[in-house]
Amino acid sequence: MIPLEPVTVGTSGLGKRPGADLNLAKAILTSPFRQVDTSNNYADGESERLLGAAIRELGGLPDNRVVFSKGDQDPVTGAFTGDRMRRSFEESTERLGLATLPLYQLHDPYTIEVHEALAPGGAVDVLLKLREQGRIGAIGIAAGRRELVEEYVKTGVFDVVLTHNRYTVVDRSAERILELATQRGMTVFNAAPFGSGILAGDNFRGRTYGYSEPSPEFLAHVDRFRALCAEWGVEPAAAALHFSLREPRIHTTVVGVNSVDRLRELEAHQRAVIDVEFWSALEALGAPPAPPTD
Repeated sequence: MIPLEPVTVGTSGLGKRPGADLNLAKAILTSPFRQVDTSNNYADGESERLLGAAIRELGGLPDNRVVFSKGDQDPVTGAFTGDRMRRSFEESTERLGLATLPLYQLHDPYTIEVHEALAPGGAVDVLLKLREQGRIGAIGIAAGRRELVEEYVKTGVFDVVLTHNRYTVVDRSAERILELATQRGMTVFNAAPFGSGILAGDNFRGRTYGYSEPSPEFLAHVDRFRALCAEWGVEPAAAALHFSLREPRIHTTVVGVNSVDRLRELEAHQRAVIDVEFWSALEALGAPPAPPTD
């Protein structure tokens, strides 16, 4: 298990605002949050490029900071071969200006079957070799589809699993992933605790959950959660974040930020103190309905 702090800043939105995002990248790298998560394909590589530019402007990666990234399929052909994984890694390290990475993950391997990824010379084999060479500290699997993630976790090959939009204050569908990972001593990253916005309080961006349209029953449960927060004087985003932070099987929670204001809000959410009895009241709402994600 790699040592981690409770919150990791996600940068999937970094690179979508020309001119403004370099300042955001520098703010992230100098914030109280010491872990940054990116990927080869975020904003067509702009996320990594901006982080790399910020690292250079700051005179190097600040002390006690780490950047995690992920290997992605070929953006043109969709190929996810071993050669593509090696190129993805070299692209990532070149953009970031970092020779080694503490974690590199197989990201959204939807264009290949699990046996292809695990085959000699395949994408996972390349990750293992990079780890053996000391270029990568740990390897992980990061994907959305729950059953696919479970299949990869069961191989016992990976050090880390990242699940997103599957374990939140209104969704427990990643429960089996957490169980399987814990049994194997894996490190667990839980991403998107706000369900891509619906749980984010003042950052509320609509009625979708995990990029999908939820059922009326699911939305009704979300409304009950938000009403409970209002009753207890708790910001929904703070409750959503702390739901993940207080789960012992989760080692770090990945929260995406798209502005300096959101970064500051995240600091406030982490500092929030929530009455322990709130969680009993939350449990009394009952099991959440089926989410729209799987």
